[in-house]
Amino acid sequence: MAKKILLVSLITYSVLSFSQAEEILPPDFIKTITFKGSTSQAQLPILRVGEPFSLEFDALTGNEEDFYYKIEHFDFDWKPSQLVKGEYLKGVDNVRIINYLNSLNTYQIYSHYDLRIPNQQTRRLLKSGNYMITIYDDYDEIMFSRKFMLVEDIVTVGVQPKRTRNFETIDEKQIVNIKINSGDLNLNNPLETIKTLVIQNNNLKTAIKDLKPQFTVGNELIYRYDDKASFWAGNEYLNFETKNVRTANLGVQFIDLQDLYHSYLFRQISRKNRPYTWNPDINGNFLINAVSVDNLDTQTDYTLVHFRLREEEFADKDVHVFGNFNNFAVEDMTRMIYNRENGDYECVLKLKQGFYNYKFVTVDTNGTINEGTISGNFWQTENNYKVLVYYRDLGARFDRLIGLGEANSERITN
Repeated sequence: MAKKILLVSLITYSVLSFSQAEEILPPDFIKTITFKGSTSQAQLPILRVGEPFSLEFDALTGNEEDFYYKIEHFDFDWKPSQLVKGEYLKGVDNVRIINYLNSLNTYQIYSHYDLRIPNQQTRRLLKSGNYMITIYDDYDEIMFSRKFMLVEDIVTVGVQPKRTRNFETIDEKQIVNIKINSGDLNLNNPLETIKTLVIQNNNLKTAIKDLKPQFTVGNELIYRYDDKASFWAGNEYLNFETKNVRTANLGVQFIDLQDLYHSYLFRQISRKNRPYTWNPDINGNFLINAVSVDNLDTQTDYTLVHFRLREEEFADKDVHVFGNFNNFAVEDMTRMIYNRENGDYECVLKLKQGFYNYKFVTVDTNGTINEGTISGNFWQTENNYKVLVYYRDLGARFDRLIGLGEANSERITN
């Protein structure tokens, strides 16, 4: 019996040690999860070591729930690092979030929680690299988790988006050229010690991982891949604004007040076979905003936003509303239902007042997301690209994040 227990324990330990950490989606009553750095709201929480930040969210239960947090450090591949907590965290975690306020003069009752780091318990995060913050309740049930990164500015990272050289996809794809300048840092055996992550529009789920440098010039590592560093270019995001719930704003056809305000967006159509049209966007992000309020955190209301898409019904695909309002996740609440009476795909999402980017994507039976099925792919599309550079020196015990580069394809070249 003891041998069986030991075997089960070893198997469990092995699964936890070698499996990659994945973010856990929040329940329906947790909304508007945002990271904020020292200057502004972060689309993707990549922060400097020592930079203060906050994680904010709303709980729509109206019960002033108690929530707790813990922070864990991970390697490049999102497997737990070898560091013990005291090596990467000064202070303690696993404590209650004490900063929260209840909503004021809103139809939707909620409590707004604001976890700020550093605080009296968690005084500092000491190491660069990948982190996961997990929020859980009084019953130790995980509410949600979010990834974030801390970076050291040790190397300079040049990023240059270009049009692909592959003639089969030249009108639909973009590639990313990278140049890493190590300065005075001696990068030992960069083919093994350097790892890169290329991110399009702050979406970690579509990132390109671990490209190897193709050649070295002095203290520079050069990456000029084509297919391996290529992204589907997509199309500009659609947008709407609900900062004034009493008047139809940008992208909103009309509004209605029932138990909550309802915002009915203009019906959209497929853009795949239409000419590319430049439209300024914020690459899938959202910004909370409302008129005539003093505190956006607690006086901004929630509205039920009605999305409509005129499209023939797909036999083997689901259609979802897609954007950073829920961290680019496809889940039950974002799935659109086909209305055979009017020929529209329809979906209703409860969202806090503000400015939102979104698009429609398809998801096939094996879970693959395709952003181009409805929106199309156009090489001219303005996309944001970030490149993260990780380094593990010979004999080191964790992956340092030593550089960040960023560019957009607004002035893309061949």
